[in-house]
Amino acid sequence: MNSNPPYETLDPKDWEKMRALAQQMVNDSIDYLASVSDRPVWQRVPQEIVQTFHAALPEDPSDPSEIYQEFLTHIFPYPMGNIHPRFWAWYMGNGTIMGALADLMASTMNSNMGGGNHSAAMVETQVTNWMKQIVGFPDDSSGLLVSGGSMANLVGITVARNVVAGFDVRKHGVQAIDKKLTVYASTEVHSSNQKAVELLGLGHDCFRKIEVHDDYTINLEQLNNAITEDTRLGCQPICVIASSGTVNTGAIDDLNRIADICRQHNIWFHVDGAIGATAMLSETVKPYLSGIERADSIAMDLHKWMHIPFEAGCVLVRDAKAHRDTFSLVPEYLEHATRGIASGPHWFSEYGLELSRSFRALKIWMTIKEHGAEKLGRMISRNVEQAQYLGKLIEKSAHLQLIAPIGLDIVCYRYNPGVMETEGLNKLNREILVELQEQGIAAPSHTTLGGAYCIRVAIANHRSRFEDFDVLVEQTIRIGQLISN
Repeated sequence: MNSNPPYETLDPKDWEKMRALAQQMVNDSIDYLASVSDRPVWQRVPQEIVQTFHAALPEDPSDPSEIYQEFLTHIFPYPMGNIHPRFWAWYMGNGTIMGALADLMASTMNSNMGGGNHSAAMVETQVTNWMKQIVGFPDDSSGLLVSGGSMANLVGITVARNVVAGFDVRKHGVQAIDKKLTVYASTEVHSSNQKAVELLGLGHDCFRKIEVHDDYTINLEQLNNAITEDTRLGCQPICVIASSGTVNTGAIDDLNRIADICRQHNIWFHVDGAIGATAMLSETVKPYLSGIERADSIAMDLHKWMHIPFEAGCVLVRDAKAHRDTFSLVPEYLEHATRGIASGPHWFSEYGLELSRSFRALKIWMTIKEHGAEKLGRMISRNVEQAQYLGKLIEKSAHLQLIAPIGLDIVCYRYNPGVMETEGLNKLNREILVELQEQGIAAPSHTTLGGAYCIRVAIANHRSRFEDFDVLVEQTIRIGQLISN
């Protein structure tokens, strides 16, 4: 008598039943996106559902159909909302159905993108080559797909530190620094850059934040003076971080002049292009990004204005050897081969922190293939036009006030009945924002500029229609009048 337990696997026992469930999931996904505008932008998760997420670790199996029904009840109805036409918070794209299906296929293949000789690696190489084309980088530059702009900035600034430091940072570490290594950006720079500077051991005291002009672009005279003064004091300037679209207002720094300053001082020119770099696809925006092709490194966020499903970022580095030298570490178990699976020409693990990497390139590849670069550029141009349209609606209203120049696709405004001091206006607009979100009407976010709390509308949304902005203005005024009366 055989007492051995039956052989087990994680594959389904009934493939046809799983096929039927998978088809239902795909159909539900398409219905979900096709009807997204019929639902609230956002709604709070009911407390009784919140409690279900405190359940203990499941010890026993559950039927896949039952699991899916729980998903439909407890998770699917309560998204962040960034797939909705009136979602304009922070800075997020909508995704595409083809991108979502690509994620299914990528997970089915389950390729590890550390390197090797397989089709998924070839797709990522092609995608990064496309990104070089978009921003005008040379063919022999390097590229790497990462989780998003934060990681892309970290990679770019790490290469900058190692190249410009003047000693072998990988061998000796930051403990060997005999001069303070200084990095420069505007006061409007994204916080991920400060995190990168701190993580690299440089310290935020050596992260020089330069004041901006009234249009929120970096003051170049102050930048040049700061670099000159730091050099005189014995510091070693290593990098300037330019913003091609600031997070608060969408302002684009003068990239050509920053490139000139960096060449003059022989320091690294990094562009945080998480918001604006992909706008090189737009004939409307492209002229304002002149000089981005002169950068030493660029951070890109493809899950923003290219609408790739989360997560999808990219870093490009002009000097491929410097990029590889910064990260490459090849122990015996990762040695490349001339034949077999390990014979791939390009090992991505040598260009970043991660060895285990998902096949995120497929959703980018499929989305670009489906729509083409020109159409993606037209979506960007339309968002810029919609930002100008919203700005005109605000300027025409006696109750609303623009707080900053409109940069790219970001509009900052507030409700102002004209009889309140700054503190009262700030409190009023905070409540208006929350009401817009909690009533499911629209989802802007906020920022504070010059002490004024703003409702911030970042229009990176391929589903937004012009009439959606009419609704936003009408409802802002309605809620503002209800609260202030």
